[in-house]
Amino acid sequence: MTIPLDRVCIVMMSAVGDAVHVLPVINAIKRHSPRSRVTWVVQPGPDSLVRGHPSVDDTIVFNRAAGLRAFRDIRAALDAREFDVVLNLQVYFKAGVVTAFTRAPVKIGFDRVRARDMNTMFTTHTIPPHAPQHVQDQYFEFLAYLGVPYEPVEWGLGPWPNELQWQRDFVAQFDRPLASVVVGTSKAVKDWAPERWAEVCDALYADHGLQPVLVGGGSERERRAERIILETARHPHFSALGSGLRNLVGILDASALVLAPDTGPLHMAVALDRPVISLMGYTNPKRSGPYRKFHDLIVDAFADPGEIYDASAKNRPRGMQRIMPRDVLDKVDVWKIRYSAAALSRLPKR
Repeated sequence: MTIPLDRVCIVMMSAVGDAVHVLPVINAIKRHSPRSRVTWVVQPGPDSLVRGHPSVDDTIVFNRAAGLRAFRDIRAALDAREFDVVLNLQVYFKAGVVTAFTRAPVKIGFDRVRARDMNTMFTTHTIPPHAPQHVQDQYFEFLAYLGVPYEPVEWGLGPWPNELQWQRDFVAQFDRPLASVVVGTSKAVKDWAPERWAEVCDALYADHGLQPVLVGGGSERERRAERIILETARHPHFSALGSGLRNLVGILDASALVLAPDTGPLHMAVALDRPVISLMGYTNPKRSGPYRKFHDLIVDAFADPGEIYDASAKNRPRGMQRIMPRDVLDKVDVWKIRYSAAALSRLPKR
């Protein structure tokens, strides 16, 4: 089936990590059909990350905090647009409703097994069933359905030319390479204990010559972790919490190493090709870990010793508690042997 790609709508109103996974999909569409105009229905946070991306022509912001008004606003915005095809990359009811609002002859969603909340009611076509796999590969299934090659996988996350001076000014504050430490996530069960982060940060500074920089948003839980880390640590560490997602791109890009639980900055680091130590306990690393890269830097507390598991979406609420500072520092040793030379050589000039 040949589907025109002149006017494409992407429905993905999830968190930052999923937004990062969407970028290779949009870039592939643009490579295959350079005249395509891509509109993305997105939440406010991820919008601040992807607005201005060279492959994203337009964004429509869905502010779920506005309740029913958010749906009224989205419907009004979509009434003014027509599309050839809509890709509903989510499986939840809200995404189905927004997909129903779009004016397009073809609306593609997940198959009945994976779609939740009666999502198939809102689509005209579904991709074929598939065994569990990484979230990024799941999104590529939509490209396969459209006949669009997804290789090479490209994100184009930045930093963009107008952001380079900010990055240089930020890096100029420090006299040693940066190690970005992501102190929190959107869910408490995915967080790691701040006291353990403090121990790791001290080792990064004292034993590895790195400058820990705390990064992430400005939520109450993250600010609490920040206070504990800075008060508990024995060495000086720097906090850049709440810098904004575009500035975070610059910080991660300027880092020799990133350490993160399963959250948006982990996937941003992968997109920027910066080595990332992933602390995976609550979520499945085969499904939501670093895509194709840095698997030898994963601290896998999701699996039991010797366990064989697939890429299912099951979670393990106590997994993060199993990770000890020594587990993370062992991966820092791996980084030092396998990645540090190349990572340090690629850092932006001060």
